[in-house]
Amino acid sequence: MASLHVRNIDDEIVARLKERAANNGRSAEAEHREILKSALLWNSPPAIDRAEWDKRAAQFRERLKGRHHTPSEVLLRESRDER
Repeated sequence: MASLHVRNIDDEIVARLKERAANNGRSAEAEHREILKSALLWNSPPAIDRAEWDKRAAQFRERLKGRHHTPSEVLLRESRDER
């Protein structure tokens, strides 16, 4: 298992981490691990494989078939001109 060292953290953030850890009955290090897990693993969207991606893209293109689409550069130019 790897180690991670975080430097130059604002004192207020460290104090809040320690407070949160105490409220959850954990050490600051354990709380830090839980925060990282929550942010990077549990809340991540599920990965889809290439075949599923291609299938969804084809379905999306089929739903939009026959509709008029304004090119993005036209929309950007119009937005800039409004300023």
